[in-house]
Amino acid sequence: MTRNASRQSNGRMLQPPQQQAEDFVSVRQAHQMETTEDYVELIDDLIQSSGEARLVDIAVRLGVSQPTASKTLTRLQREGYVTSEPYRSVFLTSEGKLLADRARERHDTVYRFLRALGVSDKTAKRDSEGLEHHVSAETLRVFRRFIRQQQQST
Repeated sequence: MTRNASRQSNGRMLQPPQQQAEDFVSVRQAHQMETTEDYVELIDDLIQSSGEARLVDIAVRLGVSQPTASKTLTRLQREGYVTSEPYRSVFLTSEGKLLADRARERHDTVYRFLRALGVSDKTAKRDSEGLEHHVSAETLRVFRRFIRQQQQST
């Protein structure tokens, strides 16, 4: 056992400090993008289904207050993901649309993977909503390969 790793009482190895720090940084970065991705994906869904994304609809569907949604939309506008004018609908920039498409594809992959494992539809929908933000590109590739193998065997 190295000086930087030790066995915990549950039998797991404590990672070296640098590796553990990198893992926590990665999780914090995923958390930071989580809200952004949820908003742009919802805005895109609303525009596709009803032709517009209004602040009130965004707030209701995300389960937040209108001031909270407004504050987040202001940040997303500053970051270049959305555009809007006072008392008007919210629109995605090309960067926002690209992010929405990527988030939706990750969400769909995680959902289909959970369903392929036998998870119920209701649970897979709920679980994929959180997992999608924390799955690495490598893990998504493995999920896709598993899904393809499952489809080929049926």
